[in-house]
Formats: sequence, C-alpha cells, structure tokens
Amino acid sequence: MSRLAAWIEPHREGIYVPAADAWIDPSQPKPRALVTHGHADHARGGHGAVMATPETLAIMDVRYGQQTAQPVRYGETLRVGEVDVRFVPAGHVLGSAQIVLEHKGERVVVSGDYKRRPDPTCLPFEPVPCDVFITEATFGLPVFRHPDTGAEMDRLLATLHANPDRCVLVGAYALGKAQRVIMELRGRGHRDPIYIHGAMQRLCDLYREFGVDLGALIPATGLKAAEMKGSIVVAPPSALNDRWSRRLPDPITAMASGWMRVRQRARQRNVELPLVISDHADWDELTDTLTEIAPSEVWVTHGREEALVHWCMTRQIKARALDLVGYDDEDD
Repeated sequence: MSRLAAWIEPHREGIYVPAADAWIDPSQPKPRALVTHGHADHARGGHGAVMATPETLAIMDVRYGQQTAQPVRYGETLRVGEVDVRFVPAGHVLGSAQIVLEHKGERVVVSGDYKRRPDPTCLPFEPVPCDVFITEATFGLPVFRHPDTGAEMDRLLATLHANPDRCVLVGAYALGKAQRVIMELRGRGHRDPIYIHGAMQRLCDLYREFGVDLGALIPATGLKAAEMKGSIVVAPPSALNDRWSRRLPDPITAMASGWMRVRQRARQRNVELPLVISDHADWDELTDTLTEIAPSEVWVTHGREEALVHWCMTRQIKARALDLVGYDDEDD
C-alpha cells in the first residue's frame, strides 16, 4: 500500500511537489515558488517565478522589488504540471492563503500560518477537509490560549485615557499586526489620528490600496513630543527601546504579540503594557481546526511540534514533524 501523499517531498528548505515542479514557501531561491503569505520567513526574493495572491505579490514587490509572478485569486483553480492548485484564505494577514493541492485522488492542504479569530484586515480562515493537513504550531502548547482581542484593546484605550500627558507606544510587527491593531482600535471607536513609525508607511499605504481604511495616520518622525501627548504611536518592536522612541512624550511601552503571554518576554523587552494579540492560532484553535477538517494525517512545519504531534497520536491521527528550517516566531 502506497504512503499517503507520497507525491510530496518535505526538504529542510521547504516542501517540494515534483508533479508540479514547484516549492512551497522555500527558504532558498527556487525556479518556481508557491507562496502562502508575505512575511519574510515564508516569502523570499530571488525566485524564478512566484505564484501567490495579488495581495501577497504586492507585499513582495514592496519588500523585494518587482516579481516575475502569476497572481492567483482566492478560489481559483490552476493546473500546475500534473497538480490542481487552489488558494483559500488563511486568516493570518492581508493576502494570506492556504494552498490546496490535489493529485492522484488525494487532497493536501498547506496552511502556512493561520488564525481563526476575526481580523478586520483580512478574510477569515476557510476550513478545507483533506487527506493531509500541513500546519504550523507556533503556539502549539496548551498554555497558549489567547484572550479576547476586544478586551486587550480596551486595556490599551483605558491606559491611554488615564494618561493624557503621555503617549502609548505600541510595538507591532510591521506587516499585519500593526494594521490589525489600528483597525481594532477603529472598531472600538478610536477615531483620533494614530502616529506611526516611518518603517510602516509603505505597508499601511498598500493596505489602503486593497481597501482597508486605516483612518488618519500621521508619521511620527520630526514631530515635537507635545504634539503626540494623549495619542497612540505604533512602531516596529525593534524601535521600542532605541533612540527613536526617546523623542516621544513619556511613552508607556506596550507590545502586541501572542508572546506577551510569557511574562519573561515582556520583562526582557521592558514592556509595561503587554497585549496578548496574535496573528497565529492558539492551542485550542489548532486542535479545533484539526477536529473540524478531520485529516488522515497531520504534518507540522514549525513551532512547538512535539505537543501537537502527541495530541494527534492520542486521537489516532497519524502525525509527523517536518523539521523545516528558516521559519521563525517573528514578533507575532
């Protein structure tokens, strides 16, 4: 009896599909790459040709220059070699996709990174029943159960309103997290201008081009501290404690990340207001997703693989860790 999905080859640098002569999210330049989303540990420059959603391709163009690319819209099925390929929403960031591969009567879903919670900046995750589900496990431990996003935003706004002579400086990953934080604030009724670090301008502009109305954003560079009192400032996590932040009016340092569940990480970064807001599935979302789509096998690309593999095995689901390289936890 042949092994399930024997036509897919996991390698250290990515997943290779010989029947399509294509790699999925490879960590090295390849002649043809299928890319799940625009984060730098999944989307890299230098490929001969790229297939991805129009949003992901636009992000790659901003980061790496013009790509030799074929846009694939959600739900569109393309024949690549001998494989039918379809992109469906992953709910991670703008343009993020799961890649559905069908060949030899089998269906394999490569989920990339995903989450199940509502996000005003991207389409929600679409569950696709399959034979093999290839999943991340960034927060693949039972200790990781993310709180309600709205409650975290309320904490941020309460801190802002209690300190009118200061600002709240929010560290947020420049692609996806920053725009989500801004939109979550807008959804809670915060209509004031939000100040942003210059490194976020191009990606915020790109989100606007794809119809995400971020409201009034003002570059924080060059302004006097007094102008930003009582305001929210959003910057990359790397800027929280550097010279750039010293120009701000007595900032209260916050950070939006699933890793803020770990107090030691918050202390290491001198974060006064840890906001547990993640663009990855937590433990319950990972396991609920596997229960919902009911794959025969689960392959885990990166993260806390052991616990998720163990969970699968106790439920008679065959599972394995792929031991891929090049993926990281980002600042989530």
